[in-house]
Amino acid sequence: MSYGHRLFFHKDIYNLKDTDDLFLNAILENIKHHTDKCQDYAKIISHQGFSIKDVKTIEDLYKIPPIPTLFLKNHTLYSAPQNKLMLKSTTSGTSGKVSEIALDLPSAWNGLGMVLGTFLTNKLVSFYPTNYVVLGYQPSKRNKIGAVKTAYATTYAAPAIHREYALKDTGTDYVLNMNGIKNALLRYEKMGLPVRFMGFPAYFSFLLKELIYSGIKLKLHPKSLIILAGGWKNLFTEQVDKTALYEMSQRVLGLGNDRIKEFFGAVEHPIAYFNCPNHHFHVPIYSRVIIRDLNMQPVGYGVPGMLNLITPMMASMPFVSVMTDDLAIMHPGEECGCGISSPYFEILGRVGLGDIKTCAANALELLDIKKCGVV
Repeated sequence: MSYGHRLFFHKDIYNLKDTDDLFLNAILENIKHHTDKCQDYAKIISHQGFSIKDVKTIEDLYKIPPIPTLFLKNHTLYSAPQNKLMLKSTTSGTSGKVSEIALDLPSAWNGLGMVLGTFLTNKLVSFYPTNYVVLGYQPSKRNKIGAVKTAYATTYAAPAIHREYALKDTGTDYVLNMNGIKNALLRYEKMGLPVRFMGFPAYFSFLLKELIYSGIKLKLHPKSLIILAGGWKNLFTEQVDKTALYEMSQRVLGLGNDRIKEFFGAVEHPIAYFNCPNHHFHVPIYSRVIIRDLNMQPVGYGVPGMLNLITPMMASMPFVSVMTDDLAIMHPGEECGCGISSPYFEILGRVGLGDIKTCAANALELLDIKKCGVV
């Protein structure tokens, strides 16, 4: 069994200390695979003066050149033949550019281990028949957005009786289904079964305000759950904070702080970071997180910087080290008080586009083709 497979099926998902060596070996294994299979990735990291020999300990991970998500939205890099790729999806592309992800069998196997470990640890698996409110698009063959597929897949964590979508597929377009959501919630309340909500905080906030405007106040099954897909930066313009949103949820749905779960993730870094009871994103064994300044140097705890995510999950695409467009800050696990020892990060907002372009410049100059050669 490869180092990667052993890592992703490890039982203790927050035990970084005892899995450091396993993670390091999995990363080295992953880098060698991608440099052998993707000529352009090998060219990018070589141009940065990187050698795999530079990474001798877990503290050396910062030396791996991160690839910015802005670059990945313009250039798709593969490390596997097209006929081996499956489960393709993209970002939502709100900025006009999209990133693509495609898993081969080894990548999907790693992902399965992560999902099992993460969902079981966070007690998201239930045998209770459950109704779902998905605050996003109804799945369709023409919709390849990763968030749509993720939301649908999450409905299998508990047996689905019914799924109601905020955006319903007409066959040619999507229409807002707010009245359908309201009517479904009234039915769900009468059925007396758990209800699970899934979506971005902004969408959930909008739903709660619509229910208040319509004079609807519910008392849902106590095992109901709200799963928010990170994205608090999407609420900045509305100035809605977590405390206010949680209080509104308690008032309108009867579901408060202890029934709200959040997760953070990215198409270019398909690791799920679920929040702890204190609503912090602790780093699981499947990844390591580095905060960098504008000179790309790592910074310590308590210092804001750009969020760099590292994982050996992907064999199909060289997403070993990815620089997001998120501004974040790291904290030691002990500051949280939830009992999880691994450090946690807090998303503060988005880095300026100019900063990301600067980070991507060297890689962009290297490539004069849009697709990586596949071997």
